[in-house]
Amino acid sequence: MKILGFLSLFFIIPLLTMSQTSPNYDESKVPALILPDPFVSEKGSLIQTPEAWETIRRPEIFNLFESEVYGRIPKDFDSISFELAQETRNPFSEIAELEEVNIRVSRNGRSHTLRINLFLPKATKEKAPVILLVNYLPTYSDGKLVDEAFWPVPELIRRGLATASFHAETVAPDDATSYQEGIISTLYPEEIGKPDGLKAFGAWGWAAMRAMDYFEQHPKIDAQKSILVGHSRTGKTALWTSANDPRWAITYANESGCGGAALSKRKFGETVEAINTRFPHWFADNFRKYNGREEDLSLDQHLLPGLIAPRAVYYSSARGDQWADPKGEYLGLQLGARVASSIFGKNATFHSSFEELNGPVHLEGVGYHIREGKHDLTWEDWKIFLDFVGKTL
Repeated sequence: MKILGFLSLFFIIPLLTMSQTSPNYDESKVPALILPDPFVSEKGSLIQTPEAWETIRRPEIFNLFESEVYGRIPKDFDSISFELAQETRNPFSEIAELEEVNIRVSRNGRSHTLRINLFLPKATKEKAPVILLVNYLPTYSDGKLVDEAFWPVPELIRRGLATASFHAETVAPDDATSYQEGIISTLYPEEIGKPDGLKAFGAWGWAAMRAMDYFEQHPKIDAQKSILVGHSRTGKTALWTSANDPRWAITYANESGCGGAALSKRKFGETVEAINTRFPHWFADNFRKYNGREEDLSLDQHLLPGLIAPRAVYYSSARGDQWADPKGEYLGLQLGARVASSIFGKNATFHSSFEELNGPVHLEGVGYHIREGKHDLTWEDWKIFLDFVGKTL
């Protein structure tokens, strides 16, 4: 078959060795890639149908990511409740309703309360799609709810979208010494010390799921048209969350780099060793086994979009953000989208090489863009992504 012919050429090129002591930004020094085949099971069976994908190959890949990269996201708790607060002035009262929502989750006699801020468009009487932004920035010292440069609430509202956000640090602090001082130590202490246990990314993803629990019961939200957005570290979170939770219609990872969109085995820019050294609280402890040894990984990030398929996945990059490896991000989606096309029959084939790109690529259920500039979530990113949303929902 053509698929296997391509894979046999692409995946068996011998791997080169290179130092991990300093970041590589030279494409000529990128190792030749040996990548696992998404369409061949661990027992060597060829995966060709949605049923075989869902029952055989997808669970294999999911278990590898859970064990070796991200760690678990526990699904169990005893109770959940929602309470509206009225603590902050609505900065967009002319066009939006504001709900400050306390989500209280209890397990084994202990509880944690998560706050989300939800804006609902006033101009529409129909149920609105909702965009949830996982915000890794600390809560704002001046008490404001929105940084419009990062989260353009008015523009989203004017497009008929509801939108919500929460601060990740209120669930698990983004700190290697204190990250357990949220839901991990309170609700899931048994995860502490496990090599594949719950870490910060999983905790933030857990919070996004609880926000979705609120959206599902909300009379003004169309939860089936829900969108999960993350930038940088929370872009990684968004992808892993959506792999765990099929309720998200579109998942958008902006400049998510190593451990997110980018192929780890390229060893370009930020590496597995670099990210695990700087942020040991993000990933499962097992991921540290691959510090400087990406070639030993039995998976790579091109397998992640397939865990989300046939739901929509969108990536974006910035040319000035070489640390995140824009080419590796594009390749991760170009290869990963083949599950959407080959298994689920979508028009999701990226025909252009990274070097040939001359504008956004918006296909059926997958999309990508790269802009000029540095590492940031900008209005340009939002605007291009919203064009994709309009074509997809």
